[in-house]
Amino acid sequence: MRRRDFISLIGGAATTWPLVASAQHGERVPLVCILEGISARTPGADSRYAAFLEGLQQLGWTPGRNVRIEVRYAEGDEAALQKYAAELVALAPDVLVAGGGTPAEVVLKVTRTIPIVFVIAPDPVGSGLVESLSQPGGNATGFMMFEYNLCGKWLELLKEIAPSVTHAAILRQASIGIGIGQFAVLQSVAPLVGIEVSSIDLHEPAQIERAIATFAQRSNGGMIQVASAAGAANFNLIVAAAARYKLPAVYIQRPFVAAGGLISYGPNFEDQFRRAADYVDRILKGEKPADLPVQAPNRYELAINLKTAKALGLTVPASLLGRADEVIE
Repeated sequence: MRRRDFISLIGGAATTWPLVASAQHGERVPLVCILEGISARTPGADSRYAAFLEGLQQLGWTPGRNVRIEVRYAEGDEAALQKYAAELVALAPDVLVAGGGTPAEVVLKVTRTIPIVFVIAPDPVGSGLVESLSQPGGNATGFMMFEYNLCGKWLELLKEIAPSVTHAAILRQASIGIGIGQFAVLQSVAPLVGIEVSSIDLHEPAQIERAIATFAQRSNGGMIQVASAAGAANFNLIVAAAARYKLPAVYIQRPFVAAGGLISYGPNFEDQFRRAADYVDRILKGEKPADLPVQAPNRYELAINLKTAKALGLTVPASLLGRADEVIE
């Protein structure tokens, strides 16, 4: 299947790959379920799942032929995430792929027997997903998003691209572990770069809009959108608000910059989903999650949108441009 064919099939809260008639002789066809906390419309969501499907196909798995795929998107809603976790576990899949740390935590509360492969999950040990990175020990393994010390880089980049910034709003989900962990690192780094940080807790769109508008009343402000399902689900609102209130903003992944954000730095999510296909393949062939070590990212990307920088009246330093993996003009 070509990537654009896969992308055309994604777009709702639930996606199902039906089993076609080529599954013969009454053989049971493996079922892989995917639970995402974000929206299917989040930048990069389509391409990273296309990468996952391509990875499966390279290993001999063709959706609709010798494997079934069920996908659910929680749209950043915690209640929907819990609902879909229970729904997918009830299907008794052979493997359940959790996109993000919070979906993995929710699924593990529902099942301790179904094999789980988590992707882009921060701090798997601290959040209780695994016993250790080298020996996960339970029914889950996968790919960590980053180590928390990466978060300090976002403040450094904000100061480098917008030297006048003296205070930054951290857009996060304060009620979950990843929101707490990222903010703690940013608080520790803030004095070193001369930026005061405050928190905007992400809930419904109207609340996010009001909070950003209130923050923007102070001069010399900027924003950092840390990793969270709610932030990803509301990316259009956040990018538009940053432009409207002239706030330099740092994001975690390149697709947000392609959508109009100023700058991003973080792991390549497509690469992680492609690598996750290998773990799914190995589990379908009999290996246990407990024996598959958690893997760290092996690719980080820096992206800059020069059009957005110009609109904000910023001159991007040549040293920063020279380090960028992608510059959008």
